[in-house]
Amino acid sequence: MKRKLIAGLLATAMVSSMVVGTAAFADEDISVILITMDSTDQHWVSVDGGAQKAAEELGVTYQWMAPDKKDDAQQIERVNNAIAAGADAIMIAANGPDAVTASLKEAEAEGIKIVYVDSPANLEAEATFSTDNEAAGKTAGEEMLKELDAQGITEGKIGIVNVNASTDSALKREAGFRSAFEGTDFELLETQYGEGDAAKSQDIADNYITEGVVAIFGTNEGGTVGVGNAIKGNGGGIIGVGFDKSDAILSLIKDGSLLCAMAQNPDVMGYEGLKAAVAAVKGEEIAETNVDTGVSVLTAESLAE
Repeated sequence: MKRKLIAGLLATAMVSSMVVGTAAFADEDISVILITMDSTDQHWVSVDGGAQKAAEELGVTYQWMAPDKKDDAQQIERVNNAIAAGADAIMIAANGPDAVTASLKEAEAEGIKIVYVDSPANLEAEATFSTDNEAAGKTAGEEMLKELDAQGITEGKIGIVNVNASTDSALKREAGFRSAFEGTDFELLETQYGEGDAAKSQDIADNYITEGVVAIFGTNEGGTVGVGNAIKGNGGGIIGVGFDKSDAILSLIKDGSLLCAMAQNPDVMGYEGLKAAVAAVKGEEIAETNVDTGVSVLTAESLAE
């Protein structure tokens, strides 16, 4: 924005007395780039959709620049590309809290505003729009416990399919989920990581089923699809709970392969995140800088309503 602001001031010098108290540049000169963990999950497509809607309303330049898979090196490359492209603000869902931090610091040094959606890095930003992941993870655990109790199951092994060992949002979901089982006789097995890939996650879930688990938790879209497909392939008999909302997940809930999923509001993350990014670029105050965008429990019953 520093480069564009100088140009804008020169261009409007002759009429500056007429625009006292207004921005010295037009909204259409503002460039915001969204960088998500990947470009394939419907969750990120919805974040992009929300951001696009806000960009159209505000008249700013907007671009979604995402890796094709969850990969720290690819995400760092996207941040560097955003810097080179002259972005005024970067909205980012950090694949891991540490890996991308150095690149974000470089962006910040260039005067680029940082806003987090879904998952933050270890760098202070203008604002964060995400689910209260630990609380949502605990809700997932409580939903699973209710069903276990309803089936008269009071002990047994439970598997967890997470993304990786560094994604902040998914780690908080796991922590919340595990907290729901404190004081029970259930054994939560060592977490396995599927990198958010449905096929890898299904292999992990298949192995859990072979170990004789009574239930499996998936912490994100790919993990949840993998869990549901594994349970479906086993002919049911395992309680599956997961995260996110996609056509595949909805289908698995409807056919009973999954008990439920914690549905986030990614469109809200994108919409509100972009508005906050633009406000930060313009030097305006952001009313709320740490926003819980909420979650709801999707079940076969709720989907039938």
